[in-house]
Amino acid sequence: IPIYEKVLANIPPLDKLEKTKGLYAFTKEDYSLGIADVYNKGLFMTTADELDPNWRQHELLNEQLDFDAIQKEWFGDNAAGYSNEEMSTAASSPIPGVVVIDNLLDQRTLSLIRELLLKNTWWYQTKTPLEFGKYVGSYIDDGMHDPVLLELAKELHTKMPRIMNGHHLKYMWAYKYDSEWESGINLHADEAAVNVNIWISTEGADLQEDDYGGGLVVYTAKPKLSWDFQSYNTNTDFVRKELLEPSNFANVTVKHQPNRCVMFDSALFHQTDKYRFKNGYENGRINLTLLFGEMKKGTSKEEL
Repeated sequence: IPIYEKVLANIPPLDKLEKTKGLYAFTKEDYSLGIADVYNKGLFMTTADELDPNWRQHELLNEQLDFDAIQKEWFGDNAAGYSNEEMSTAASSPIPGVVVIDNLLDQRTLSLIRELLLKNTWWYQTKTPLEFGKYVGSYIDDGMHDPVLLELAKELHTKMPRIMNGHHLKYMWAYKYDSEWESGINLHADEAAVNVNIWISTEGADLQEDDYGGGLVVYTAKPKLSWDFQSYNTNTDFVRKELLEPSNFANVTVKHQPNRCVMFDSALFHQTDKYRFKNGYENGRINLTLLFGEMKKGTSKEEL
């Protein structure tokens, strides 16, 4: 920490880094201070087994959830047939392929995964802040592969066989956001069939201010068949004009809540809603994302 504090004192304000879109290149002075010894290093790594040796002895997912009802909602089979109790725990989306699940994780699981994401220094990625927002990322192929996370993917697959049929775990990441910023990830679509997005943030950290839902905006539009990844994930103005405007920006907007899951067709365009969180390391907005299967783009009719 002392090395980081010294280097941070050398970094100019964000508005002075416009040429690099907010990124800062370490200087010779920074290297002399020892930044190379600590930056992007796994300085502290703990495991679920160390934090909770008995975690394998209980279900990771909330046993009170009705996963049959959740799957029916996903496919649009019985979206209107929920009881009030079921609605409070599972259903809140008006369109198939988008499901909101409150209290997805068992409370013991939530606490364990949150502790892993707060303690481990496996956050090795940042993107240009002035272009994509201020957040850091951790990935399954770069340190974030604790057995409890892999078991979570397995349980999701087992509990929802209709949704997950043929869709194996493709990728997994977590993002942690700067509370002094209010915008997260821009409009994009992910190359997968099913996107499971879970908020792991600390209870009470979300300020819940008006006009700051802090969650996710999922649009009802998908990339056209002829579009490649570069087309639909870098040129957001083009996507807005060609797809979102004609649909009057139809979307499902889900407010942030700890232990809330938004599960949706990963080809649907989506973006982080504006957020306001308390300052302090443990108060940052955190989401855990698991991708399953391969993307299915829009139909050929949408090319016409």
